[in-house]
Amino acid sequence: MSTLVIQIPALNEAATLPATLRDLPKQLSGIDLIKVLVVDDGSTDATAEVARAAGASVYSFPQHQGLARVFATALRLSLEMGADVIVHTDADNQYQAKYMADLIRPILAGKADMVIGTRPIARIKQFSPLKKLLQVAGSWVVRKLSGVNVPDAPSGFRAYSREAALRLTILSGFTYTLETLLQARVKGLAVTSVPIEVNAVERPSRLFKNIPIYLLRSISTIIRVQLIYHPMEFFMGLYLVSLPVCVLFWCCMTWSGLGVWTLVCFFGAYLADLLACNRRLNEEALYYLRKKNSS
Repeated sequence: MSTLVIQIPALNEAATLPATLRDLPKQLSGIDLIKVLVVDDGSTDATAEVARAAGASVYSFPQHQGLARVFATALRLSLEMGADVIVHTDADNQYQAKYMADLIRPILAGKADMVIGTRPIARIKQFSPLKKLLQVAGSWVVRKLSGVNVPDAPSGFRAYSREAALRLTILSGFTYTLETLLQARVKGLAVTSVPIEVNAVERPSRLFKNIPIYLLRSISTIIRVQLIYHPMEFFMGLYLVSLPVCVLFWCCMTWSGLGVWTLVCFFGAYLADLLACNRRLNEEALYYLRKKNSS
């Protein structure tokens, strides 16, 4: 029996959640059982009650935790619910649920572990020209760093295989969207994308207050993930950039911090790589523990 769990993070979404739940598919080709999980991120309204009334399973945090932790918890709970495929969507009904069949098809066919719904960014009226530009630029950066050809990296309409859910470890405190893509190559997960359409959502995002904050937190997430999963490349890059400058000004830089910085980058690369090996061993142990606990 093939089970799909649709996981929905929700923060004060009592007004929009009924429409989101109503639009979810009741049956899908290749799926025998569909379960719905709403993870309430410390809502102060009737979000949890609305979800339960609609027949969804509900997990509630007593206080607001943030999207990244909610996503990680939802993955764990979905596995415990017996998920073979997991779809993540938003509670504000931004993503049109009818495209869920397209989203899970590559996973059911064994062609992908992770599928991203690509929004028509250029045609979304509520996105400002600056936001559209940043979406395109940010996706390009993630494609270059992750090696996966995904046109819409920040999209939250996604499907995951059971194997992907077991492998992914969310470390960010901000958002899971960029981190999961950056982890995909390291963990041998096949990623693809499918075109989707969206509904109009007029209220501002609750993930960030403004674009500068979003940019700052996204950049810090990318740097952190690169440090964790590609420490040798990161520190060696800093070393190779610093070395020519240090050599060029060697006479006056002998006692400066630049020479010390160059040596720190060089030896830091090897130390970080050793720590990364230890992290990979820990993640492999965590994978088998998750697999055992969710079987």
